[in-house]
Amino acid sequence: MRKKEMLARGLKCTAWMLSLGLFFSLMFAFVPLSHAETSDSANSSRNVAVIPLIGNVDPVMKSFMFRALDEAEALNPAAIIIEMDTPGGRVDIAQELSQRIIGSPARTVVLVRGKAASAGSFLAMSANEIAMTPGSAIGSAALVDGTHKYVDDPKLVALWISEMVSVADKNGRDANIARAMADLQAKIELPELGRTKNPGEVLSLSVAEAKKAGYAEYEANSVQDLISKLKLSDAHIERIDQTTAERIAAYLVHPAVATLLLFLGIAGVAIELFVPGFGVPGILGILGFGLYFFGHYISGLAGVETIVLFIAGLVLLALELFIPSFGILGILGSISMIAGVVRAAYDTSNAFLSLGIAFTAALIVIIIVIRVFKHRGIWNRFILKDALTTEEGYVSNANQTAILGKIGRALTPLRPAGTILIDDNKFDVVTDGTFVSRDELVEVIQVEGSRIVVRPHNGN
Repeated sequence: MRKKEMLARGLKCTAWMLSLGLFFSLMFAFVPLSHAETSDSANSSRNVAVIPLIGNVDPVMKSFMFRALDEAEALNPAAIIIEMDTPGGRVDIAQELSQRIIGSPARTVVLVRGKAASAGSFLAMSANEIAMTPGSAIGSAALVDGTHKYVDDPKLVALWISEMVSVADKNGRDANIARAMADLQAKIELPELGRTKNPGEVLSLSVAEAKKAGYAEYEANSVQDLISKLKLSDAHIERIDQTTAERIAAYLVHPAVATLLLFLGIAGVAIELFVPGFGVPGILGILGFGLYFFGHYISGLAGVETIVLFIAGLVLLALELFIPSFGILGILGSISMIAGVVRAAYDTSNAFLSLGIAFTAALIVIIIVIRVFKHRGIWNRFILKDALTTEEGYVSNANQTAILGKIGRALTPLRPAGTILIDDNKFDVVTDGTFVSRDELVEVIQVEGSRIVVRPHNGN
């Protein structure tokens, strides 16, 4: 390989690494840091921290809630109000959040604004007290899968029901109500509400029903109204919202978006390798991988070590272009990159599914691009295309066509090969099949490269 090509490829790989490093550095500069500060009001026990829990219960929500609760507790508040409007989400994340809320040393109050469904009802019951705005609802907590179909695994359902009952018992709430919210199959009598929950139904409570059943201590129109009913009207309100980075991350970790980002990353980097020029494909590849890891880093799913593992994979793949390793560096690099992507995800099976879809789609695009730009492919650097023709200046032997038709003298017998002399120059020749004696005259009748054919000269 020519030195210029090696240098060009080295510069390209260096550009990738620097660009990727710069991209991560710029993004992580916006990583939300805990910024709870104590002021004169913060040192007072008359603080009330307000935390919104709006949307799906997912990894980003978990990361935000853990951060927000830490900041809220640092204020030594009289109460922490969690504004809730959620259709639910991942049960495993709800379980972790529930334990965090239960373990908080502060007084926790959930204000349901809209709905606290499924995992949301579980989180609401984890707080010390529950308040609801007019028209809101709590309950409907039967276990469902990712396609929103009811889970029919008896063990999983039984475990979820027991957890709902347990968290209800914690604050002295009626366990039958919690069971009716979560158990789709059972028939449950609800004398407090004057009705029966039949098989195939799950319980959802209105404000009036929740208060009657002991599942809501307050009905409040707003946070301010709730604070008044908590007898904390003179409290200083500290609202802790999601940062811009956390709101962006909520979209980036969505399975569909994560798959798209992986597709852009794989296709962009591969096309940049196969088609010369650090341009749009390389930029899109870096952007795709960068946003993927940014979203998962903000969500608390990917640590620095995961990102380092991924970048190490890229470096190994780059080294494979320079160091003949029989594919070992390429294999190690691929494993490292895949491990980085999978480790960054919350669910390993979903990560492999996203990676498989992204890889398949990227492979199709790569093949199309390679076919369109095949004349620019990287393999052209390894294929000898130059024709070794005389017109191109390639001559393997001296051109002897000038002696065609000339007369020479045999210096040796030609049987049929031997040596002749023409114009004081010796030539190795063969005859046309005739024996020629030494010193006999011969005529050159054919020249083909280094092969010279002669025959006896008849004197004409």
